[in-house]
Amino acid sequence: MRNVVALILGGGRGTRLFPLTSIRSKPAVPLAGKYRLIDVPISNCINSEINRIYVLTQFMSVSLHNHIRQTYSFDHFNGGFVSLLAAQETHDAAHTWFQGTADAVRRNLDYIEEQGIDYVLILSGDQLYRMDYRQLIATHQQTHADVTIACIPVTRKEARSVGIMRADTVGRVLGFLEKPQTEDEINMVRTDPTWIDSRGVESKGRDLLASMGIYVFNRQTLLDVLYKTNYADFGREVFPAAVRSRNVQMHLFDDYWEDIGTIRAFYEANLSLASDHPPLLLSSPEAPIFSRPRFLPPTRIGNARVSNSLIADGCRICHGATIENSVVGLRCIVGANVTIRNSIIMGADFYEDRERSQSTSQARPALAIGDDAFIDGAIIDKNCCIGRGARIVNEARIEHAESKDGVCVIRDRIPVIVKGSVLRDGWRIDIR
Repeated sequence: MRNVVALILGGGRGTRLFPLTSIRSKPAVPLAGKYRLIDVPISNCINSEINRIYVLTQFMSVSLHNHIRQTYSFDHFNGGFVSLLAAQETHDAAHTWFQGTADAVRRNLDYIEEQGIDYVLILSGDQLYRMDYRQLIATHQQTHADVTIACIPVTRKEARSVGIMRADTVGRVLGFLEKPQTEDEINMVRTDPTWIDSRGVESKGRDLLASMGIYVFNRQTLLDVLYKTNYADFGREVFPAAVRSRNVQMHLFDDYWEDIGTIRAFYEANLSLASDHPPLLLSSPEAPIFSRPRFLPPTRIGNARVSNSLIADGCRICHGATIENSVVGLRCIVGANVTIRNSIIMGADFYEDRERSQSTSQARPALAIGDDAFIDGAIIDKNCCIGRGARIVNEARIEHAESKDGVCVIRDRIPVIVKGSVLRDGWRIDIR
């Protein structure tokens, strides 16, 4: 893998993940209590022995930069790195900001043209999955492809929200259709399930192959495509054009994969990791997910009841608390008789100073979840002060709304408490 370089795309504005992306980029959004989304593709690279990694960033990237800088460093002898490539003004660029995924790579081609690079692996920074990229690159080499794209079998219902590919009998991609909606469109890109089965993947009634947005390019192919065109996006422009003129192959993948594009997808993916049979095993010894070591104390749980939940380091859970089917993040202080169900509590970036907490106790609640609070079906972003007896639940089953005080945003029926918010004692959701 020494001749492979990975480019991880940091994503755009992430409007569908708002308000989690109001002050951070999508890859920097916390995941499963102690990770961030960016840790997934970087860990996949490390576990696949790919140690030359660039992360292309643009929007709200400060926390992402801090996390990567504090987490990933390699020894001086293997030549590995995780380097940040932020959008910047250059003499050759007409725009300061990246205009799309392909434009982001085009603006950083100098790093791809360095010696010793034969293949370029292009990844998304906001997907949840575990993959050995060595198998993907082996498919690319064995088929003598110019471009290889990872794909996953999907049902007809799932196909309406992804790009679908059609291939010949040897796996060469012949066509691509973005988000087919009608049965006629779906039938145009249908794949015979027996062909999927013959490739070592059980079709299980699935007859469509969806693009995962994971590409391997021969370096020269990528340089030719980006230098000779002004295409801005890989999925909408570069890949469909390559299908018409290049040897584009598909690599079949059949394991858990989730594109964290919406609040609902983020919520369900996190809670699934806390279930009895998680679709992605966080504790895999062969392919761990790495993150920043924080040297926090063990979590202390008093006379509380915790079931089907993930509890991160450095927490304190007081007597009488009930936590069910939830994710509780770093440094979270859960008061007495608190109920947390079907929720994601992201925790805190710091412990509150006791003296300051006491001196401001009349002004605001502590950086904790106060006694007798009730939280159900919600997401609590970092550093929130939740007062005693606060009730955070969408009892009216509202689809999309904002509270009058601006601290709560409801998306996909899920109340999200904005980072750093203060909820007074007895707080309730009050919609504008």
